[in-house]
Amino acid sequence: MGCKAHPTTFSRNGVYQQKAVFDRFSQARSTGNLSLDFLTNIAENATESASFVRQAWSDYKTPVDYGANAAGLGLDMRKVAALINAKMPTRLYYVTYAGNVFDTHVHQPDLHSRLLTYTADALRAFTDDVQRIGRGPDVAVMVFTEFGRRVPENTSKGTDHGTATPMFVLGGPVKGGLYGKPLSLTELDDGNLLYTTDFRRVYATALERWLGYGETATLLKSEFETFPIFV
Repeated sequence: MGCKAHPTTFSRNGVYQQKAVFDRFSQARSTGNLSLDFLTNIAENATESASFVRQAWSDYKTPVDYGANAAGLGLDMRKVAALINAKMPTRLYYVTYAGNVFDTHVHQPDLHSRLLTYTADALRAFTDDVQRIGRGPDVAVMVFTEFGRRVPENTSKGTDHGTATPMFVLGGPVKGGLYGKPLSLTELDDGNLLYTTDFRRVYATALERWLGYGETATLLKSEFETFPIFV
């Protein structure tokens, strides 16, 4: 489940004259038409789920500080904590940084330091929060990015898109440590890191060892050895 929209916006809005139509359309009923019945059932489920999300967010109060940039990643992590606390049956949540803020190429040292601090604050707060509500053993977080970085600095005191990048798995059920062979910063492919671990091994690990999905070869189009990450 994605968590980018604000929970208070999870409703169907319209002018006053449309309210009766929206209310009627959101109620499952038998029409004798299988396709129409399917659509009305979906509409009812969406309405109920939206109401659940709005109420879960409205009710959630936490003393945990999600950091100086809580309006960014921290807000979305807090939404997930609220839904977990409300016992929403969703098993997988997905949150992202809005605007692809890590896609920088100029004067990176200070900017990336701040962004990584914001990220660490949000992740630490989230793991503390789920521990506080008694769900720490039930929650694991996987952190990844869509691109890596080249090793050499460019002419703008930054780095350009590259091949390999680290992935992180954290949470109460995770056995900490380094999994896979460390990368070399000197043996490069035209400035690009030579990856040592296929990222799909991490996906396979999360799918099989955490979510309990046994058909990872079908989903990932090949067999990938898993890591002993989870306790």
